[in-house]
Amino acid sequence: MGTPVEARLRGTSGAVVHVYSRRFDGEGDGDRGLILHLVDMTAQKNLEAQFVQSQKMQAIGQLAGGVAHDFNNLLTAMIGFCDLLLLRHKPGDQSFSDIMQIKQNANRAANLVRQLLAFSRQQTLQPRVLSITDVLAELSNLLRRLIGENIELRMLHGRDTGLVRVDQGQLEQVIINLVVNARDAMPKGGRLTIVTGNLHTTEPIRHETEEMPPGDWVVVEVIDTGIGIPPENLQRIFEPFFSTKEVGSGTGLGLSTVYGIVRQTGGFVFVESKPGEGAKFSIHLPRLDEKALAQAAPAEESKDKAAADLTGMGTVLLVEDEDAVRVFGARALRNKGYTVLEARSGEEALDLLQGERGGDVDLIVTDVVMPQMDGPTMIEQVRRFRPDVKVIFISGYAEDRFRHSLKDGAVVDFLPKPFSLKQLAAKVKEVMEGAPRTGA
Repeated sequence: MGTPVEARLRGTSGAVVHVYSRRFDGEGDGDRGLILHLVDMTAQKNLEAQFVQSQKMQAIGQLAGGVAHDFNNLLTAMIGFCDLLLLRHKPGDQSFSDIMQIKQNANRAANLVRQLLAFSRQQTLQPRVLSITDVLAELSNLLRRLIGENIELRMLHGRDTGLVRVDQGQLEQVIINLVVNARDAMPKGGRLTIVTGNLHTTEPIRHETEEMPPGDWVVVEVIDTGIGIPPENLQRIFEPFFSTKEVGSGTGLGLSTVYGIVRQTGGFVFVESKPGEGAKFSIHLPRLDEKALAQAAPAEESKDKAAADLTGMGTVLLVEDEDAVRVFGARALRNKGYTVLEARSGEEALDLLQGERGGDVDLIVTDVVMPQMDGPTMIEQVRRFRPDVKVIFISGYAEDRFRHSLKDGAVVDFLPKPFSLKQLAAKVKEVMEGAPRTGA
């Protein structure tokens, strides 16, 4: 019996097959024989590669999400205290300009954190029903400015392209990132083609380590005639901070952001490329059928229109274990006219609510992730003796991360970190003036 051997065989079509083989030598007085036993291991090898890649991306995503959460706490305090300082300075002062510089750079850092959260699929999304072709039409002028005059832009739209349910801002970010990536791959000019259409599949589609289930999809392809991507980089291009550009030329977060947004939306992103032959990025998003369209809620008007008057009345309990965030939040709300009670933990908040001043609390603003007792657990206990109290969760993580832990159909509001003084005051006023939200 010979030693088992594993080999990769390439056929005339270019397809690669993984083979496991073992040789058996015949024994006896007659003619010697040889048996060669071959087993096609391609499916198993593909599954192993898919599992390893998914575990790797999940681990990187968890790390990125944890780092983003910690930075969001720091940035909330930095942006918030800048807002408090700006209230004490006039726009013409040099100090006002200096503080604005600090705030603007903190906001740039917050944008990088959002990209990390996008990759780890922990962003708070606001999906609505829309047409891909409409989004591209709105972006066309911006895209032409981005790529410059030495690159030709073509847009080819399929007939009756279906509707999708996505966050429009995030979808625009995906397209812009892919276009910028294509532009950088064509430093001497070239052609950029964006193709849209529908795809119906009855069998799973497998590409490298990703497998897309059968169904109806809306497809966006971004095709360039650039330098292409080496095979050794194809498996890594969606990893955060992976970049082939010179140091200082990019963050390495552009394609990882694309990957995270598309996957969080329920879609898939595939890439095909060879050195010197350009690249094609294909985005597949679930196409809405008639039933899903009927159930989809009408697009809400933007809630970003902050009220002109952000002052208010009432008592707010602010629960936050990060001292800087809590101090900023308390000062910001007192500045707007609210009475603010502070608690460093869920246990301290429960003691306060069951004390003399607990009955005065109209609204609880609480962090989600805290030591010992987290925000959802605390609110669950509060509902037992204050079922009507209004709640705003604040967190550096996405809203979906904690929604599943809320029991009895509890309805709460959410404000993602980092937030500014204006955003905090606007959210508090919106909830304080709204009807009681005790459940669904």
